[in-house]
Amino acid sequence: MKYKNFKISFLILFTVAMTATAQYKEYDSLAYVSRRGDTLLYRQLNPLQVEDGKKYPLVLFLHGAGERGADNRTQLTHGGMMFTNPVNREKYPAFVLFPQCPSDSYWPAHKRPDGFQQENPFPANDEISRPLALTKELLDRIIDTYPVDKNRIYITGLSMGGMGTFDMVCRFPELFAAAIPICGGIHTDRLNDFSSKTAIRIFHGDADSVVPVRFSREAFMKLKAEGANVEYIEFPGVNHGSWDPAFNKPDFMSWMFQQIKK
Repeated sequence: MKYKNFKISFLILFTVAMTATAQYKEYDSLAYVSRRGDTLLYRQLNPLQVEDGKKYPLVLFLHGAGERGADNRTQLTHGGMMFTNPVNREKYPAFVLFPQCPSDSYWPAHKRPDGFQQENPFPANDEISRPLALTKELLDRIIDTYPVDKNRIYITGLSMGGMGTFDMVCRFPELFAAAIPICGGIHTDRLNDFSSKTAIRIFHGDADSVVPVRFSREAFMKLKAEGANVEYIEFPGVNHGSWDPAFNKPDFMSWMFQQIKK
């Protein structure tokens, strides 16, 4: 009986792994090389059909710290299959970018914080990190090369990527129609006089033991006070993996793709 259960479990895991591998293949595996010779690995998903004269939304997805590396695949672990889902891909045709942060780097800072228990672990006034600078260069190239609707550029990210999402919106306040930072955070001084029209939807689990929920709460309250277009959704009893209930919200995709930069 135990052997039979083991076989069933193995077959399920094998099937899931094969399905994931097949869906990941729908993303082109590419590399952006800057003028100074720095390389940023990334995955790109295009609309199934690109019609002449039509422009399409673009989604930039920033992964978490656990998906850093140099394999140009791990960054698709969380969220990658959401965009290759046949229903979503037909309903929301878009260009989707998944850059991969190197294992010795960090999206929102030049190095990973020692921990998140201190009062302000986020930089208040740093230059943009090299991986995010390369990501912006890549984004500019894609916008110039492909038929991208500049009024429908979206950014989302989880954990380290949620922090990077906040960082990008602060640095480029006129770029994104919508931003979805998940279990992230930012130094709230950077939100002073926030004037971006970006629609922001923040997610966090209230039992997060890695990135304290207070970071999202404080960012929400600050953005609200500044008059930003912001919404906050908190998941009771959810630890760090709040991206799972966020992605599973029935309106996760529809909310994002209905946002248009004004």
